[in-house]
Amino acid sequence: MTRRDFAGKVVVITGAGSGLGRALAHAFAAAGAHIGALDRDAAGAEAVAAELLGQGRQALGLACDVSDAAECERALAAVIACWGRIDVLVNNAGISHRSAFRRTDPAVTRRVMEVNFFGAVHCTRAALHALLQSRGLVIVISSVAGFAPLIARTGYAAAKHALHGFFESLRTELAPDGVGVLIVCPSFIATGIDKNALGGDGRPVRHAQQVVGERAQAADVAAAIVHAARKGRQLLLPGRTAKLAWWLSRLAPRYYARVMTKRLRGEMEGE
Repeated sequence: MTRRDFAGKVVVITGAGSGLGRALAHAFAAAGAHIGALDRDAAGAEAVAAELLGQGRQALGLACDVSDAAECERALAAVIACWGRIDVLVNNAGISHRSAFRRTDPAVTRRVMEVNFFGAVHCTRAALHALLQSRGLVIVISSVAGFAPLIARTGYAAAKHALHGFFESLRTELAPDGVGVLIVCPSFIATGIDKNALGGDGRPVRHAQQVVGERAQAADVAAAIVHAARKGRQLLLPGRTAKLAWWLSRLAPRYYARVMTKRLRGEMEGE
C-alpha cells in the first residue's frame, strides 16, 4: 500500500460547500493540502475557501454542477491553472431521494444517477491526466447503499452500486500508473443531504428521514477518510453501523434485509 503525505498537495473536493464536503476541505487543509472546493452552490464553495484562507491555508472556491461534463472540465482546468497539478480528487457531491419505486418518477432516478454516478465520472475524466502525472488518488464517497439494499432509495442505491463497479474496475486500470482509488461507504451522517432529498415527484421530500444506528458526525468521518487515504486503503467503512452492515449483508443477507426494512419501513409509508 502506498503511504501518502498531503502537505503541499492539491486536493479537489466536489460538494464542498456543506456537510461532509466542507468537513473534508478542513481536514485535508489541516493536513497541509491546497483545497479546490467545488460546489453547485457558488456561494457555499466560496465561503469554504474563505474560511480556509482565513486560517492561512491555500484554497479556491469554484461553482460546478457535476452533472454537466463541460462545467467539470472548466472547474478542474481552473484548479490546474492555479496550482499546476491535482493530487487528490474527492468525488463527494451527491443527492438522495426517499420514495417507493412505484411512486417515483423516472426523472428522479435519472437525476440521482446524473449527479451521484455521472458526476463522479465527469470529474474523474476531467482530472485524469493531472492525476496520472502526480500518481495521485481518487476518493469516491459511496454508502452502505453501494453494497447492500436500502428500502425506498432504489435510484440512490443504483447510483452507489454503479460507483463500485466503475471505480473498482478503474482501479485495476490505473494501478500500474500509481494512481489509487479509495471507496468510502459511510452509513447515516449528520449533514444536510436528507433535507435536500427528492420525493417521488421530484420535489423536496416531506417526511422526516429515518435512520439505522446513530448519525455519524461529518468531522469524524472526514478525519477517518484522510487517515485511510494517507495509509493507501482501498475501502473504508467508517463507524460501527457501516461495518455491521457490510458483514451482515454478506453473511446473513436475508436477515439484513428484514432488519433494514423493519427499521426504515416508514420511508415507504411517509409518502
